[in-house]
Amino acid sequence: VQLQASGGGLVQAGGSLRLSCAASGRTIVNYAVGWFRQAPGKEREFVAAIRWSSGRTYYLDFVKGRFTISTDDAKHTVYLQMNSLKPEDTAVYYCAADRAPNPYSDFGQYYYWGQGTLVTVSS
Repeated sequence: VQLQASGGGLVQAGGSLRLSCAASGRTIVNYAVGWFRQAPGKEREFVAAIRWSSGRTYYLDFVKGRFTISTDDAKHTVYLQMNSLKPEDTAVYYCAADRAPNPYSDFGQYYYWGQGTLVTVSS
C-alpha cells in the first residue's frame, strides 16, 4: 500500500482545512486508515481512524465534533475534514494504514505510512 498525504497549509484559528490521503496498491477497502499528528517536541499522537469496509470511525477526544474522517471509494482516498482549528492543532499530520490495527490509536500498529503534511494554525 502506498499512501500520499496532502492538504496541509497555514490557516487562522477558527478556520478549516481538509487533508487527503490517497491510497494505491493493495485493496485498501480491506484496511483501516488512521491519521496521526506530531507537533514539535512532542510524541506522535492519534487523531482519527476509519475502518474502510464498515465505515466505523474513531476519534481523539480533543478533536471530536471538530474533525471528521471519511472515505471516497472511487478515489481510494481518505479525508480528514478539520473545522474550528486551534493553534494547538499545529503539527505534521500523517496517514497510515493496516489491516487490523488494535488498538486503532496505537501508531505502532500501522505498517504503511504516508509522508507528512504540515498544518499550521495561527492565533
